Amino acid sequence: MKTDATRTLLVTQADLRSIVEAVGLDALMDQLIHALSDALRGFDGSVTEVRKREGFMLDHPRQPGVLEWMPVMHRGHTVTVKMVGYSPLNPQEHTLPTIIATNSLYDVRTGHLLAIMDGVFATALRTGAASAVATRCLAAPGSTVLGLVGTGAQAVTQLHAISRLFPLKQVLAYDTHPEALQSFAGRVGFLGLDVRPVSLAQLEAQSDIICTATSVAVGAGPVISGHELKPHVHINAVGSDLPGKTELPRAFLERSLVVPDYLEQARVEGECQQLSPNKIGPDLVTLMKNPERYEAWRQRSTVFDSTGYALEDQVVTELLLEHAEQLGLGTPVALETIGGDALDPYSLLRGPTSSPAQAQPLELRRAARA
Repeated sequence: MKTDATRTLLVTQADLRSIVEAVGLDALMDQLIHALSDALRGFDGSVTEVRKREGFMLDHPRQPGVLEWMPVMHRGHTVTVKMVGYSPLNPQEHTLPTIIATNSLYDVRTGHLLAIMDGVFATALRTGAASAVATRCLAAPGSTVLGLVGTGAQAVTQLHAISRLFPLKQVLAYDTHPEALQSFAGRVGFLGLDVRPVSLAQLEAQSDIICTATSVAVGAGPVISGHELKPHVHINAVGSDLPGKTELPRAFLERSLVVPDYLEQARVEGECQQLSPNKIGPDLVTLMKNPERYEAWRQRSTVFDSTGYALEDQVVTELLLEHAEQLGLGTPVALETIGGDALDPYSLLRGPTSSPAQAQPLELRRAARA
């Protein structure tokens, strides 16, 4: 993106709506799947440095949440940082999304904040795209039935992304919250797919691909039994993001190829925390660089352990900023106090014609005149 040494590009909700209107949701998802695939295949740790997320636990009365930061650096160019809050009671108590985030982009040469944008839409979009990328490598060819355990916000983009790569004939949906399940078909109606609410047992027995995207509490998993699954089932486990929070049965994981998005993070807060190191498969970068090595697993059970990878945030942020630039969207704002005398932190606060004396409080200036 073009940069301004003194201004920050603010990309708002209205700007993102304009991007979607201009590009189209399907095209945008396709572009992101392609860009993420390229980024994973071409990943070089000497060029791109990814850190696992860190943060604070939030002591909500009935179910804990977190506020975390996810950084990634493109050496010599930019740092992308996502600040993300996970508050599982938000939808019921505040009519807000479970995940609220902002994405920011910094110039590594100066530390200048180049851009800041909404991360709610971006997070949902990139999480769906990541599952689609992994599913393309791991699911049985010709898979046509997708099961969704959890029908909240993340389920929308999981379905959208996977439907761009697989000829889905049926979508089976299950949720412990009746209102979420009831509204799901309407929220994904733009896809024109056959969406059916079913029991959990039906979903497990009939699905070729399953996405678990739940807000299960720490220690309350698993969210599926694992007893009646198809031998070739592929599962995208999206909901695990805290120590002790898991969605899948350990026995199922131990007989499957488990691919973490980012191993260092997944061993702490993903499904991989249930496994010994020798039971964990390749990470997503390794899978994408060598897909043929794991081709035989497409006829056996596989898992994508999706804890949220900062590289995905970098890719989606860059894509959305590229569209904003092409469409002339975003508002440049003088957010940082820079651009005046670099040695005088008060210079810009005085205004272009004021003197140091004029920058004094009004009461002091009146007293001086008296």
